This record gives sequence, structure tokens and C-alpha cells, in this order.
Amino acid sequence: MRKKISIAIVYNEPTVQTKKGRKFITEAGILQDGGKLAQTNGEVITDLSAVGVLEEKEEIARALQSLGYKSTIFNVDSDICRFVNFLKEEKPDLVFNLCESVGNESLHEMHAAAIYELMGIPYTGSSALTLGLALNKVRVKEMLLFHGLPTPLYQVVKSPIRIALDESMTFPLIVKPSSEDASIGIETESVVENLNELRKRVRYIIEHFDQPALVEEYIDGRELNVGIIGDRKPIVLPISEIDMSTLPDQYHRIITYNAKWMKGTEEYEHTKGVCPALLPAELEATIKEMALKAYQLLSCRDYARVDLRLSKDHQPYILEVNPNPDISDDAGFARSVRGYGFTFEQLIAKIIECALERTP
Repeated sequence: MRKKISIAIVYNEPTVQTKKGRKFITEAGILQDGGKLAQTNGEVITDLSAVGVLEEKEEIARALQSLGYKSTIFNVDSDICRFVNFLKEEKPDLVFNLCESVGNESLHEMHAAAIYELMGIPYTGSSALTLGLALNKVRVKEMLLFHGLPTPLYQVVKSPIRIALDESMTFPLIVKPSSEDASIGIETESVVENLNELRKRVRYIIEHFDQPALVEEYIDGRELNVGIIGDRKPIVLPISEIDMSTLPDQYHRIITYNAKWMKGTEEYEHTKGVCPALLPAELEATIKEMALKAYQLLSCRDYARVDLRLSKDHQPYILEVNPNPDISDDAGFARSVRGYGFTFEQLIAKIIECALERTP
């Protein structure tokens, strides 16, 4: 009998570091801080950025079983020796890589992938180099612009005291951490209307995230996502839109951390995904072409998501390229997959197929 292919699902246990200490996520999906449930206005707020991976790994394990693969699940924490020993002892034929940080450091996402490479273990998703590059928002924007792909005007600010805005930068602007993903550090206050608000927000980013602030032109318009699957012949999935038309007036029309992850907040409840997005055929083709070029420019593998803004005069701008996005069955990427006609199991099968093609 032919031996089943062994696949190790590697993820990182969700924790969020704050100035008040670490917040822990239970398997039940409730955010805890010092043993107390996180609450807002008397209601429990669930942080889905952390809870999501707990569900994602189980969904993938079930899909692997239905596809006939043998699977194990391993949680990466800050003990690298334990991580390496697991890989040495388990000897998986393939790693399904869901690791997004090690020891609560996002930068170590690339280092986890590098360990697979050094040990000669094939793995799903983008390479260590691409994962590290995608976290550097400034470098990605430099690459996009060099290759003629539009992205909002930007400036890196390292101090809130001396801010000399380029003449091309006009308010309103949006202020983000320069090396984070998953909308971390983005709130409705991130959109600033004047120099005083800009200084305040830049100071907040530098103090809370210990990194320069990325100040961007604020594109007032529609938020679009383009999912892509595959390597040699990539599949560009139907374009998805985040509908913010019912968002209360006190919030800017942006995808904040709350809107993306914090179930129970107004921002989350009033930002809903729609797929396919209603777009003129020619504009849809242009956006898909732009997304595919960005995917290939960063050498993304297997699957990725490109986020864009469509201005009111119908000009698309690439905001970010996200390798290894959340693919859980209720995430935006999976919504686009279903719009294409794939089931969740077919998505997992396609990702594994791509990764196994790289096996020596």
C-alpha cells in the first residue's frame, strides 16, 4: 500500500502584546487579559485575528483528512529548539505553513519559513524572502512604483517633532505602522486632517509599535481585494469588495483593525464582504491585471491577496500585497474562492499541489 503523504500544520498560538501585558486567546475564541474577559460596553468582543488561526488549523486538518493526507498540528511558540526538534522527529513530507509570528514578533514569520528551507522541508505559501519583504510596506511601495503599478503617495516619518511634508502630500492623510500587517495599528483616528492630528498620530505609532510611521495619501473610495491562487498558471479570483455604506458617520471609510477582526464592534458589523464586486468589465480586467503583476513582482507562491482602493474617479491604487492570507472558510479569501466555484477542500488541494511541485 502506498504511504500516505504526511503534512504538518504549523501555526503560532495567538497572543497579543500590549503595554498592560499579554492577552491570551482561548480555544473557545474569547480574548482574555489577566484572566478576565475583554469587554466593551458590557459586551464581549472577540478578536478574530487571533481566534481565526485556531479555527483555520482545524478546518485545514479536516480538509486534509478528506483529501486522504495524514496530518499533525504543531504550535510554534518562542521555543525554537522545540520547533526544530518537532520537524526532525516528525519528518513531514510537507509543512502547511500558518505561522505568522514567533515569540509575538511579526518579523519572525519569515524566520520560521527559513527554518523549513534550511532543513530541506517543502512548505506551502510564499518563501521566507517574500514574507519578510511584504512586511516592509515602504519597500513594497518602492517596487510597485518602479514597475509602474499605482500606489498612494507616501512618506516615512521617524519623528513627530520635525515633520516636513512633501509638497505632493495634501490632507487628508492616513498614518500606519510601516512594518505590520492585518490592519494592526489602523483605527478611524488614523485618518488625519491637519498637521496637529498628524503629529499626534505619528507619535502614537512610534511609541506603541517602535517603528517609523508610514504616512499615505488617503484615497477616498471603494475597498477591493483580489485573491490569487497558483504558480505556473495563476488563477485570479473574482474581485471582492468591502461594503462600508452603512458604517456610522463617526467612522472613516477604512478597514481598521476593529473592522477586520473585532466581532461585536460597530466597525466590524458594518463592513461586509461582497463578491463579486460590481465593476465595469474593462475596469475589472485592469484591476485583475494589476493584482497579478503585483503578485508576481513579489514572487508570491501558492496563494495571496492584493488589497486595493478605487478612487471616486475610478483610479485603482494598490495598498498592500498579502502573502499567506487567512484562508479559513469564513474569511474574505475563501469568499472569493467560492465565487470562483471552488470548495474549501479544492482550495486546500490546489495549495498542496503547488507546494508539492517544488519538492525535490
